[in-house]
Amino acid sequence: MDIREIEKKIEEISVAKVRRVALAYSGGLDSSLGIELLRRKYKVSEVIPITVDVGQGEQELCEGYEKAKKLNVEPVVIDAKDEFTSEWLPHAIRANSDYNGYPVSTSMTRQLIARIVALEGKRRNCDALMEGSSGKGNDQYRMHNVFRLFAPELEILVPVRDFDLTRDEERILCERWGVPVTEKIAGGDDKTMWCRSIASGAISLNQEIPPEIWMWWVPPEKAPDKPEFLSIEFREGIPIALNGKEMNLDELINNLNVIGGRNGIGLIDMFEDGIMDLKSREIYEAPAAHIILKLHRDLEQQCLTKEEIQFKKIVEHKWAYMVYHGEWYHPLKSELDAFIRTSQEYVSGRFRVKLYKGNIEIVERSSNTSLFRPELRSIKATGFNQKWCRDAAKVRGLLFEILSKRRQLLK
Repeated sequence: MDIREIEKKIEEISVAKVRRVALAYSGGLDSSLGIELLRRKYKVSEVIPITVDVGQGEQELCEGYEKAKKLNVEPVVIDAKDEFTSEWLPHAIRANSDYNGYPVSTSMTRQLIARIVALEGKRRNCDALMEGSSGKGNDQYRMHNVFRLFAPELEILVPVRDFDLTRDEERILCERWGVPVTEKIAGGDDKTMWCRSIASGAISLNQEIPPEIWMWWVPPEKAPDKPEFLSIEFREGIPIALNGKEMNLDELINNLNVIGGRNGIGLIDMFEDGIMDLKSREIYEAPAAHIILKLHRDLEQQCLTKEEIQFKKIVEHKWAYMVYHGEWYHPLKSELDAFIRTSQEYVSGRFRVKLYKGNIEIVERSSNTSLFRPELRSIKATGFNQKWCRDAAKVRGLLFEILSKRRQLLK
């Protein structure tokens, strides 16, 4: 692939005239290349890289800062970890966040980042916002929706999409222009404490993932040969204590990622149906999310009525669909949140759990708000007079008597 052809392709595409641009900057390949494109193609007078800390970890933040120094820019770092863990993640946990097997995460952080970049760009009198999405992925829609809501007057620049750049073309440009690249695998990764996305949109059908890529997950065959036990307490749908110690949600999640990961828990390898209905193979690691969501669903089964559980599944499906599709700030999503939050008043309890080579086994359950009543339901108990149900069964069976008569008439 000839660098001159790539540069010519970029030269031939007209772009908006902007002077001051707020860039959603992660330090990854796309946003790093964006800095040079703003200088070389857009001819801007000022680039303001904005890094939003949503719990991606100190190492990634440091790498981004070092790249920024080499590119001669000073990133504006905004800490959003508290907001993410105190406002966004509780919604996701209570909603049993699951989009066809994916514990909704990146789709949340992209919208949180977009809001912060949009507001910061307005505050700094920018006339444009830039982000590094591909035209084949989902983030362009998530970012666009939020940019339009919070800064509708600003231009939106998405160079990877708008110049139709492949990953290989981006790499060649980076090498030519001196943009530092540190990807371990094509496509990079997106880290949050809730779920880590690896090489999104770049994994081929039977591609093996190099073992050094994992942050938490240990393959079951390399996990300890003895099970590890832990206890978790929930209050109103949110985990609040681990092994008897109360802690903030971010600390609890970080601990569970390490504990679950070393016991072979948290790998997700799936086909994902994106916003444009195009399938991609996606790889995630999410040990804490696996454990918390499994226990939260079990606790709801104890503490909610049958009707609440059935209806909440419908709400959860819609909630995950909307968040995945970039609609966190849609009015309906807030209304779904209101129902979900109300449903969690009695979802409190404790678990003792055994982790072993990728398996999560619930050993003990306890809840003061459980609707499980063995003194009534158990076939060993005498607290329920079975004779009561003779007439009840007759009433419930009336429909089937009517159906039988209709069948006889048709014959």
